[in-house]
Amino acid sequence: MSSAPSSSPFIVALPKAELHLHLEGSIQPPALLELKKRRGFPNATVAEVEQLYHYRDFNGFLLAFKGVSELLRTPEDYELITYELMDQLRAGNVLHAEVYVSVGVCLWWKLDFAAIFEGLERGRERGERDFGVSLLWIFDAVRHFGPERAQRVAELAVRYQDRNVVGFGIGGNERQAAPELFRDVYSFCAERGLHLTAHAGETCGPESVWGALNLGVERIGHGLHAGQDPELVEELSQRQIPIEICLTSNLRTGCCTSLPEHPVRNYFDHGLMITLNTDDPAMFGTSLTREYQLAQSAFGFTDEHLRELARNSFEASFLPAEKKLELLNLFDATASRP
Repeated sequence: MSSAPSSSPFIVALPKAELHLHLEGSIQPPALLELKKRRGFPNATVAEVEQLYHYRDFNGFLLAFKGVSELLRTPEDYELITYELMDQLRAGNVLHAEVYVSVGVCLWWKLDFAAIFEGLERGRERGERDFGVSLLWIFDAVRHFGPERAQRVAELAVRYQDRNVVGFGIGGNERQAAPELFRDVYSFCAERGLHLTAHAGETCGPESVWGALNLGVERIGHGLHAGQDPELVEELSQRQIPIEICLTSNLRTGCCTSLPEHPVRNYFDHGLMITLNTDDPAMFGTSLTREYQLAQSAFGFTDEHLRELARNSFEASFLPAEKKLELLNLFDATASRP
């Protein structure tokens, strides 16, 4: 894939929110090197840690994600990467982000999650103070670990619901765990007022998206293969279920074989509510500004179209109504037509 042209001043200045962003996938090589040294490798180099981000397909990406996660062990590690992510967001004029934390991985490694969460919150509070970025957490369960482990993640999401945890979702290998397995977990979350998301239609077909909708999700992560089913496209359009589009991610993982084949423009033209996102920006060598530029240069989205997508990102957020209105008013004031 060729790199996108330099971002236009309009795109750089456009206020944005990001709704599909994994904390563990945001760690830039310098921070990754610091983590490596914390784990007892004082002679590690940037070139060495960058090798973690070299992979050939989706399974290779999952292994790379696992390799990065293995370096995260202490509350201080999570504080570091949260703070640095918020610095990156500020640089891209991202005013608000809803960030997946792989709580399922933390539990798998038997980490003290209560302490880890305090580290996450310290990083978030410092980042909000220093960079003016709003951030909410979505607790992510690893679907191929099964529904019982997902239930433990859901219970933690409920426990910390009053501390900026806004939602629950499932990621991981779609092919190994269909949405239907998690019906009880999602019901548990819905009954307790958590917002619901799911990765769906990334590596599997439309049936995975239908399954996610049947779980009651409010947003679809990726939805790459939803376009194979015209009835599903019509359903998504009529219900205005937000689709979290991740262009570079889909290419780098091989889920989409070439950029022209990506359905993002088709979805837009069919009236779907889409947002642009980075997914794992450090692992994919991208930024939200770059994703907007890629949408414009490869798919002909005009500045006005991109303004609509950026506004979607605030509309589709899980922010409380008052805060959402505040950011929408700010967006309308600063992103209005020249």
